[in-house]
Amino acid sequence: MNQVALARAAGVTQGYLSAVETGRRHLGGATVKRLADALDLPPAVIIGRAAGHDNPQLYEATDVPLFGSIPAGPPSETQETAETWPVLKHLWSPDYYCLRLTFDSMEPTLKPGDIVLVHYRPDVEPLHVQGKICACLVEGQPTLKRVSVEHTDSGDMIILRGDNPNVPPLALDLSQDFSIQGVVVKLVSREL
Repeated sequence: MNQVALARAAGVTQGYLSAVETGRRHLGGATVKRLADALDLPPAVIIGRAAGHDNPQLYEATDVPLFGSIPAGPPSETQETAETWPVLKHLWSPDYYCLRLTFDSMEPTLKPGDIVLVHYRPDVEPLHVQGKICACLVEGQPTLKRVSVEHTDSGDMIILRGDNPNVPPLALDLSQDFSIQGVVVKLVSREL
């Protein structure tokens, strides 16, 4: 948008905007609001001059594979789909994918229907992701849980916990078929 178009949209003169840009005039509160409305930005972005201020940038997204749904509950089968989900480019990496949650054991942190961005890390050691939310396979069935390892007299146990206190943790010994397929790095979509 050029100065003339912005001035027209904000109800000020182009000369006034030019004087503001060159530092010869200062914005009043009402003008800041009109400029913010015209640019569809929060007023703080218009007046922000502090170090580290985030200048508005165009959001660029890339489509990331959405590999069906994963229960954030007991391990069960999921449906693979050929869907993709748009993710902001600065969050994207070639080894990331998305999953949609279908159960409530991760509430209140994650809810059914949420879409999460997952860093594909097959067979990462559970000790290296202690306390993180991971996409796991238990006896070939997927589940999304926080992973921890507890040392016991009879050997190490992998504990899979939801954030919902009403859902009991799942304790696995090392003889069970278990692997971590990825680590959740970000919530990318939530229906309101």
